Amino acid sequence: MIFMWKKTCGNRDIKQENEALRDQAGADMVVLLANWRKTRRRRRACRYCLCTALVCASLILGGMGYYNLYNQIPSVLRIKADMEQTIDLGVPLTGEMVAVSGQDESNIPTGAVHIDLSRQVTMKMGSDQSYQMNVKIFGILPFKQVGIQVIRDQELTPVGAPIGIYVKADGLLVVGVGDFQGPDGISYCPAKYAVKSGDYILQFNGEPVTDKKDFVRRVEECRGREITLRIRRGDEILDVGVQPVQNSEQKYKLGIWIRDNAQGVGTMTYIDGDGNFGALGHGINDVDTSTLMNLDDGTLYQTEIIAIKKGRDGEPGEMTGMIVYSPERILGDIYYNGKEGIFGHCNEKALAMGTEEALPIGLKQDIQRGPAQILCTVDGTPKYYDVEITAVHLDHDNVNRGIELEVTDPELLALTGGIIQGMSGAPIIQNRHLIGAVTHVLVQDASRGYGIFIENMLEH
Repeated sequence: MIFMWKKTCGNRDIKQENEALRDQAGADMVVLLANWRKTRRRRRACRYCLCTALVCASLILGGMGYYNLYNQIPSVLRIKADMEQTIDLGVPLTGEMVAVSGQDESNIPTGAVHIDLSRQVTMKMGSDQSYQMNVKIFGILPFKQVGIQVIRDQELTPVGAPIGIYVKADGLLVVGVGDFQGPDGISYCPAKYAVKSGDYILQFNGEPVTDKKDFVRRVEECRGREITLRIRRGDEILDVGVQPVQNSEQKYKLGIWIRDNAQGVGTMTYIDGDGNFGALGHGINDVDTSTLMNLDDGTLYQTEIIAIKKGRDGEPGEMTGMIVYSPERILGDIYYNGKEGIFGHCNEKALAMGTEEALPIGLKQDIQRGPAQILCTVDGTPKYYDVEITAVHLDHDNVNRGIELEVTDPELLALTGGIIQGMSGAPIIQNRHLIGAVTHVLVQDASRGYGIFIENMLEH
């Protein structure tokens, strides 16, 4: 009996061990299955992330390629009338001439003129005509429209001489709005919700505003009565009411800062055959609001450079000029201030500054990366200095930065460190063609800067 009991106990132990092993094996299988599922989900997530990354990278690269290709094609292409010119855009696209501006329908049969833009193309067009070219991918998919303007060839005299600039704003430019303390110690700003920075005050109670002093006098004479200001805000003309308040000195104020003029030093770019000049290569902006000043009138003056602050990386240099605002030093009148520069008419004294040989203009598609020169005055006499054209942007979104250049002339680098303030407008010459003007310095590298195409300066 004892033996049988032991045997029964032994069978029971074996059975329990087998069950334990099965349970353990089942648990292990469950763990293995769970790990397999986790691994599968992880691999699936990795494949999804990898595919997503590849799609995003493809879209980004495709977008960048599209953007770069788009910018290699100018929105406007200018061609000199009655002259054969070679266009070499080097892009894998085709163009179709489809229309002549000024006509309701194209006088060019559809599909009659196809241009392979991957190769050099020679064009010759008559005067007083403008065309439109549809650029396509594979000759089917629309990509971009290019306006082709036919312009007359002309020669301009590069000047490169320093000029003093005085411009009077068309109205009073509101530079800023702020509080002042009244006699009761409370802060006031009557004009806070009536005008804002960048507005131009045109009239005071229906009468034109002449200058700052006149405006301040009128505010004081109103003795606290509400006044009506006519302002220009962008393209809008608005009438706003404002009631002046006395400040702590018992003077009536509106709480605005205004400016009626601007002065500065720049460089004259060219004089044309009719005695008109172009200068700066960029507009005159207010120093506080960075807005382009609306011009009422302006005057050019002779100036002498009395000091040069050499430019350094991160710290632009500048020319300091002495301007004497006297009638005998006037060089001409300014009649236009735009993003392409300032323009006006020269008097005899200014015409005498054009001592250089007149040069034909060079269009942007003719500009090559490589050696060029700028004409500027840093030691009393206009002189040519060597530069390198490092990039040409045929369709830059900033008209003042179509050309990238680097000063390579040892003498100019020693004198100025490169491009400095006051050099804006210095003409750029390449292959005996006037191709543009210096506009900006690259703050991080004083030897490098930007320029505007001469054709953009001429389109004003």
